[in-house]
Amino acid sequence: MEYTIQKLAGLAKISTRTLRYYDEIGLLKPLRTSSSGYRIYGEKEIARLQQILFYRELGLPLEKIGEIVTSDSFDEGKALQEHRRNLEERKKQIEELLINVERSIEDFEGRTKMKDKQRFEGFKKNLVDENDRKYGAEVREKYGDEVFEKSNAKVMGMTEADYEKAQKLASDIISTLHSAMEGGDPSSELAQKAASLHKEWLTMYWDKYSPEAHAGLAQMYVDDERFKAYYDNEKPGTAEFLRDAVLVFTGMNQ
Repeated sequence: MEYTIQKLAGLAKISTRTLRYYDEIGLLKPLRTSSSGYRIYGEKEIARLQQILFYRELGLPLEKIGEIVTSDSFDEGKALQEHRRNLEERKKQIEELLINVERSIEDFEGRTKMKDKQRFEGFKKNLVDENDRKYGAEVREKYGDEVFEKSNAKVMGMTEADYEKAQKLASDIISTLHSAMEGGDPSSELAQKAASLHKEWLTMYWDKYSPEAHAGLAQMYVDDERFKAYYDNEKPGTAEFLRDAVLVFTGMNQ
């Protein structure tokens, strides 16, 4: 079955402007253009749009989605299996948060008493599960199962204050990096403050810290598109600047 841009937009619950933009950047080209100038989409294009929307739900930037779906090695069947695994994991995370909310309601209504630690269990468990889903395979391969499990145990053992501190540090790192980037010098006092904050943040998750591991992780932020997209989301070049600042901080820039 074929669809005009209006009908496909209605079917997918997105705007025609979005479809036009996908066409402009080469992410989703129409099957053909009618004699009246309307974009026409066929089954192949509909299947690709579905993949694009799945990846967008997972938080991938459009540039990365384009690389995936236009690759010669892209396998739609394997991609759908991966989407199902990711969505099942997200469902599990939501269910855990719902349990947390229900317990909080019972506490608020006086039907039970919720321990302070329990209020944050769902969030911490989600953080562990999300990191495992996204980066578990790479981290386990590089550092081993024991290191990864110790890191997870440290997260699960966080107090409310620890959790809030980790969240604030993550925000402070980004804002400090952006300010430091205005000077363009990764060895500047402000850039080194960002690297120091990053170390402090890492030690909240790592069982042991070493300059070598810190520098290696910073390089991975540049090499791995997922990390790079996170750091470069607001300001392109942030991942590279952090890497360079950390190399100076750890003395690994020699």
